[in-house]
Amino acid sequence: MPNDSQKPAPDAPRPKSAPAQPPPPPREERRRPWAQLKYFTFQPAIFPRLLGPVSPDAKPGDLVTVYDKAGYPLGAGLYNPRAKIVLRVVAHGSDAAGGDAGEAYFEQAIRRAVELRRDLFKLDETTDAYRLINSDGDGLSGLTIDRYADTLFCDVYSFGIAQRLPRWLPLLHELAGTKFARVHVDHDIGSLEGIKPSVFNETNAAAPRRVKIRENGIRHEVDFAEGHKTGFFCDQRENRRALARFTKGARVLDLCSYTGGFSLSAKITGGADDVTAVDLDEAAITQAKRNANLNQARIKFVHADAFAYARQMQTNGEKWDVVVLDPPKFIFTRDESGNWEGRQKYEDLNQLAISLVKPGGIFVTCSCSGLLSLEDFEQHVIKAAHRLGRRLQFFDRAGPGPDHPVYSNCLDSRYLKVLWSRVA
Repeated sequence: MPNDSQKPAPDAPRPKSAPAQPPPPPREERRRPWAQLKYFTFQPAIFPRLLGPVSPDAKPGDLVTVYDKAGYPLGAGLYNPRAKIVLRVVAHGSDAAGGDAGEAYFEQAIRRAVELRRDLFKLDETTDAYRLINSDGDGLSGLTIDRYADTLFCDVYSFGIAQRLPRWLPLLHELAGTKFARVHVDHDIGSLEGIKPSVFNETNAAAPRRVKIRENGIRHEVDFAEGHKTGFFCDQRENRRALARFTKGARVLDLCSYTGGFSLSAKITGGADDVTAVDLDEAAITQAKRNANLNQARIKFVHADAFAYARQMQTNGEKWDVVVLDPPKFIFTRDESGNWEGRQKYEDLNQLAISLVKPGGIFVTCSCSGLLSLEDFEQHVIKAAHRLGRRLQFFDRAGPGPDHPVYSNCLDSRYLKVLWSRVA
């Protein structure tokens, strides 16, 4: 029970209650075109089951005013009734407006995104390859753009974005200092969204097939016609640089090396004595060799399945000072019965990789499965180590660089997870 000193004075003014909210505008007064949500949510991706009524004049690709379940203005979004994500909310706030007047939002979002990378993070000082637009993380849902030297690689997942991108490219080139663009539309997504990739044929034809980029003093060749998403992943830039701290004079194994990013950092920046890079993708190994030649770096490349190679090295009793494991995505669904096999792959491959680390050695393991949480990934790695009777001394958890920002209402877009440990 409060004492007398805690009791309010008899004549103390009572706190004022919040002013009553005015009633929502009737449908006939809403800004058209519009769409209303069926449930209260602040998420940017609205699936059909979450969408309520839509104004009859709303067309595929329209920027619509979004109203919440109670009928109050919520924001603005790109509408496409035939898509898997029927509404992509790009801006939240009662002042965000759809229609022609709201198109200025996109230019503002593009300017903010480029400013973040070039002015705030000053990425141009260390690299000319980075994520310029990060979809929902920059309020441009359905669009990712990676900058590779003078070329922009655009991944388009939204019909509304595809409609507008040709108008945005001149501005993007002006802000980023680039000249060319290559636009990629996934076949399945394009079919669902109604995007015609042929619209970008002229743009793509004018762009170079290959470019050379620099990252922290290391040169890479990016081949837009080969490899998964160009074969060079900007999201691992900070982790590649961090690896070099542990590789001086070391024997390093890079499992699932792809085009050799970690291997080159270990050898060139880190001064490793011996680096072995293993990957099943023959085209990736070929590209990795070209990258090594660009930097006059001697690396041993092995074209092999990571599971099979690791088992053979385990049988041979081979050990490394540093092991990096960065496999492709193994999990494609949230359903536990459907992702069990992928989870098992993570455990099995991590167990093999850990068995190849010398006592006291460094183990860096990654997952790019967005549907696997960091905590779950960590538990799979721990289980793999404990099966071997070994412990992991974790000293860092990491992800992509700052050019892959995430908005607070879309944490699911945090896909890359990197665990750093010393193996006891």
